[in-house]
Order: sequence, then structure tokens, then C-alpha cells
Amino acid sequence: MSTSFLPLESGRATLTQEIAGLEAVRHALDDRFVRAVELIGGLHGRLIITGMGKSGHVARKIAATMASTGTPAYFVHPSEASHGDLGMITQQDALLMLSNSGETSELGDMISYAKRFSIPIIALVRRPTSMLVEAADIAVILPEIPEASPTGAPTTSTIMMMAYGDALAMALLERRGFTKEDFRVFHPGGKLGKNLLRVADLMHAAESLPLVAPSTPMREVLVTITRHGYGCAAVIENNQLIGIITDGDLRRHIQTDFLDLPAQEVMTRQPITVTPKMLAAEALAIMNSRSITSLFALGEDGMPAGLLHIHDCLRAGVA
Repeated sequence: MSTSFLPLESGRATLTQEIAGLEAVRHALDDRFVRAVELIGGLHGRLIITGMGKSGHVARKIAATMASTGTPAYFVHPSEASHGDLGMITQQDALLMLSNSGETSELGDMISYAKRFSIPIIALVRRPTSMLVEAADIAVILPEIPEASPTGAPTTSTIMMMAYGDALAMALLERRGFTKEDFRVFHPGGKLGKNLLRVADLMHAAESLPLVAPSTPMREVLVTITRHGYGCAAVIENNQLIGIITDGDLRRHIQTDFLDLPAQEVMTRQPITVTPKMLAAEALAIMNSRSITSLFALGEDGMPAGLLHIHDCLRAGVA
């Protein structure tokens, strides 16, 4: 090891070079980017993404990002394509082909197949003159920024390719109006999916709610609370929620003979509520900040549409 080796300086130099590559890509976006977005966005089939070596690894990531944000896409390995996987590509599809040099021989069969069946090709390359550029319907030439590696190993080039793919995916997302709710459909598992759950996804439905009238004697309210097991009851008048009775309300009246009191004399008026469309994570934050364990979700008519308990959020992994 060289006595002059400085790990921090080396790491910073690498990142500086890669940042320069990203800046160059950003400034180089032009009409070809717009054409690529319109081509992919107008497909009746899928976007097939391919590449060899490091470009192939980047292609897999771009395909995964596209698919998870609403653009049907998948990765096809060029060598596997030559041994039968060309049959996965239809005339309704388009190809996004990644290659540093544009001369990757393994892409040859896929290019020939695309030309035979008039399947459009988008090329993402570094060299302006190459086999792939000549074959492409849209040829995106990445800026000639040196690799961060002194040996020329793919570093800056792969970062630029991946960033370009992300830019395409996000532009396509906005083009089709892809929402957080759409995203949650593709991500039902994992932390991200959990945090996109709505109150409606977790709440107990209206038919199972503990509802009482303002005049209901407290001895009957206690039976209702116990029977439903949520630790609370909603007080309803003229089809509107006017109050809530919780364990806290019961404790505040424990020194009095309140069993014959009507619910309206014990309830907490103007209780905190949520809507079914609210993110469950937001509702959980309300419960944590107010030190409460449940929230009624009101429908547009002002009636409770459901009840969300803190245990529902914890079981679902919402945090």
C-alpha cells in the first residue's frame, strides 16, 4: 500500500467525478429524451431493457424501477435472448439497450430481431458512432465524462446510465399521473408499502362499531364498550358524531355514581377524528401525540365509517 494513500480523499475524488457525470447528463437532456418518453409512454406492450456486464446490472435496476412506477418493463439477458428468450419480445414492445461502447456483440441477435419485426430501439451509449447507434430509432449519447476509476472500470458511466433511466421512469410516472395509491398497489410488502396504507385499509367497518345515543344510560354504555372491545363508544345524534366515551372519561367519573347518567353527560365533546383516506401513519402519529389508542374515521356524511385502533397499526407494521 502506498504511503501516500488517503482513503477519504480517494472516496471524495470518486464521488466528485460521478457528480460531474450526473451534472453532464442533466445538461445534456434534449429532444431525444422527450421522444423516448413519448415512445415508451405510448406502448401497447412492454419496455424490454437489456445490456451485458455492468450495463446489464444497470438495466435490471432500471427495469425494476420502471415496473414499480407503472411502466410495464422487464429485463432480458442478451445471451439468453439468443437461446430462446427472443420469444418473450412482441411487436407491441420496445427495446431499451444499454452499452458503453455500442459494439457489444451479444446484442447483435436482439438488434436483428427488432429490425425484422419493426420493434423500436432506444440506445443508451457512450460512443457516438457504433453498431447500436446506427441501429437505434432513438440514440441517446451520454456525455464523454471520464470514469472515476484510473483503470477505466465502469463507474461514472454506470451512474450516468442509471440516472438517465431514473429520469425516464419519473417522467413516465408524471406523464400517466401515477399516484402514491398506485405505487402502494405495487408495493404491498415492505416498509414503504406499510407507510402508504390508508386508514380505510385497517379500520374496523361501520357495522361493528360501538354506537350509543346521547340519552343512553351509562350502565348500557359500559355493556356496549365491553362487548365491542375497543375501549370506547361513539355518541351519535341526528346521524352525526357528537362525542366519544373512552376509558379516560370513565376514570374521570369513577368517584361519582354515574351509571344512571346519560352518555352525553360523560362523553368528551368534539373528539379528534380522521378520514378513511388519511394515511394510517398520519393517524398513528395523531394517536401517539395525543396519547390516545383509537380514532373514529368519519365519512363525508359525518357518520363514523370505521374505527382505527393503535393495535391495528402495530399489527400492520405501520410506524
